[in-house]
Amino acid sequence: MIRAILILLLSAGSLVHAQESRYISDEVFVVLHAGPGSNYRWLGKLIPGTELTEKRRSTDGNWAEVATARGTEGWVQAEYLSTEPPAQVRLPAVVRQLEEAQQESAELRSSLAELRTEQSAVSAQLAKSNAELQQVSEELAQLRQISGSAVETAENNRRLVEESATMRTTLDTLEADNQRLQDRVRSSAFMDGAFAVLLGVIITLVVPRLWPKRKSSSSWA
Repeated sequence: MIRAILILLLSAGSLVHAQESRYISDEVFVVLHAGPGSNYRWLGKLIPGTELTEKRRSTDGNWAEVATARGTEGWVQAEYLSTEPPAQVRLPAVVRQLEEAQQESAELRSSLAELRTEQSAVSAQLAKSNAELQQVSEELAQLRQISGSAVETAENNRRLVEESATMRTTLDTLEADNQRLQDRVRSSAFMDGAFAVLLGVIITLVVPRLWPKRKSSSSWA
């Protein structure tokens, strides 16, 4: 018993420490032992692709102490460990990526078909717009030919409108002046009439008083 303990202590003292992720390589299964040797008892079987954390290795490097994701610790032969996931682990991921890529490719093809349809519609609309533009250009050219006389007519109309407005303003001014003159004439006539009436009243009332009265003759003279 003491000898076994000493062997274990010596083995533990000669271990190289490590903390790295490892994977069980493409084998049928790998046995997890309680110590760094096949003579230690079995703790379980690890299937290919099992992810492990390597903690340390034996002095000869043939055995590695590992821990599973569930926390089980033990020793496996280092030759069955790999730094990369095995093919049977990578294959489902590759298949899944391929399926996703195929789905994306199908979606892209569908989008491309829609874009081509839209492009055809846009091309047709563009051709229609070009034809309409050509027609509008021709109509515009015709309008430009007609617009020469139309512009001259419009200019004459504008000038006549301005002259008419000026004459209307002058007429309004003359009418206002005439109205003021009429008001002044009526006011002057009223004043003249009032003055004549006043003068007649004065003559009627004042002149007799200024005229000398005749002395009456006495029959007793």
